[in-house]
Amino acid sequence: MSEIKTFKFDSKNFDEIRAYKFGTNWPVVYLIEDGKEIYVGETVNAYQRSKQHLENAARARLKRIHIIGDEEYNKSATLDTESWLIQYMSAEEKFVLQNGNRGLKNHSYFDREKYRAKFERTWQKLKEMAIVQKDLVQIRNSDIFKYSPYKALTQDQMLVVRKIVKHLILQKEHTFIINGKPGTGKTILAVYLIKYLKEREETKHLNVALVVPMTSLRKTIQKVFRKVSGLSSSMVIGPNDVTSKQYDLLIVDEAHRLRRRVNITNFRSFDTTNKKLGFTNEGTELDWVLRSAKNHILFYDKNQSVRPSDIPHARFDALEATHFELESQLRVEGGEEYVTFIDNLFDTAVQNKIAIKNYDFKLYTNIVQMVEDIKQKDKEFGLSRMVAGYAWNWNTKRGGEYDIDIDGLKLTWNSSASDWVNSPNALNEVGCIHTVQGYDLNYTGVIIGPEIFYNKEIRKICVSPQKYKDINGKRSVSDPEELTRYVINIYKTLMTRGIKGTYVYIVDRDLREYIESQLV
Repeated sequence: MSEIKTFKFDSKNFDEIRAYKFGTNWPVVYLIEDGKEIYVGETVNAYQRSKQHLENAARARLKRIHIIGDEEYNKSATLDTESWLIQYMSAEEKFVLQNGNRGLKNHSYFDREKYRAKFERTWQKLKEMAIVQKDLVQIRNSDIFKYSPYKALTQDQMLVVRKIVKHLILQKEHTFIINGKPGTGKTILAVYLIKYLKEREETKHLNVALVVPMTSLRKTIQKVFRKVSGLSSSMVIGPNDVTSKQYDLLIVDEAHRLRRRVNITNFRSFDTTNKKLGFTNEGTELDWVLRSAKNHILFYDKNQSVRPSDIPHARFDALEATHFELESQLRVEGGEEYVTFIDNLFDTAVQNKIAIKNYDFKLYTNIVQMVEDIKQKDKEFGLSRMVAGYAWNWNTKRGGEYDIDIDGLKLTWNSSASDWVNSPNALNEVGCIHTVQGYDLNYTGVIIGPEIFYNKEIRKICVSPQKYKDINGKRSVSDPEELTRYVINIYKTLMTRGIKGTYVYIVDRDLREYIESQLV
């Protein structure tokens, strides 16, 4: 059983640590704090490590050391516990964290779930001791936890970091494209990289910014950067902001949402920026990024391009760049198998029926029941929301009482465009693609509207342009196949927002029967 022993962090008390049963020659995790600042570490010799920390000026001003010991601890378990403590304490915001974010890495080891359970009990003890204040669930649902730079990286993420940092240290100007499906940690890695670069002696001088094309997600990440030591909200910018100065490195999250001059609302401003940078009106936001920095990291997923204004993937393919692929599924508990199934499902390319494992996936014939179930999941886990494809007019913008009517159930679109998932009335509304792309939810209730249907004769999912109501999403699109691809990408994105589960109501009966037929 884990225990927590507290000592004064003072050289006069180090003999007490040496005499403690877990004080020497045993793997432990420890916290050094003074009520305002904290350092989290792990070691196999708490006595020697304490003496070393006292020689560090930042650490020397701290007052107490709490040693977390357990007779079942091993090196892997303490490394993992240290990582979890850093992630949760940085997001709780009670302390200013003295730790950097180097070297936090996800790895598997024997009985890992047992040590995860031990960590949760340890957190409860820390709460009882008033060292921490919030519950783990409360922290887990916060934006600062979801987008924290203190995340443990997967092997493929860490490989990307090492190779990119090596290029930057050698001052080799370059473009990197990091491809990844939904939930592979593209945004997490982008945020991690900026914090990591700002801590290294060799790279902290670099002028770096994170470009986030989507306004709602940009504002959310700006809030997070405001609360993290060493970062500032000014480091998170929009595509238009890149033109204000030259950067050493621009990191673009959701690069598939960079725009070209098609179906946008601000042609004049777009043209002015092109002219300022020496481009014709054919210049794109991708061109602006490439022109405004020596190095570029583009996080990209062609299957999340959902509007004609998005730059075609052929433009990214044509870049002279080093490509990386993120494979590990970090969001959806159903894992890569579920995400691949959703891809194949909408492309009518499922080879074999699937039994979805370790994931709460349900199809509904009763929309009222699905809404009730999502609200129940919100009570249990928080961050459970209804979302839908753009198959209904936005009547409430023009004074209407509701937007969506399905079997007599009347619903409204999202009343907030900025950070909708956290807005006060979100649980009673339906979010569109532009409010949830880039966000994680615990449970997602997806309404698949009448604009998308299954054609039994050709065995293919099709789209009815007349029933697709996003004017900017279809204006100037003359190719029905192109529009179909955009709409299918919207639903692929919506169906991969939920961490714990996805509930689905489908208006078109044939489409519902097709999806049911692909499940065991």
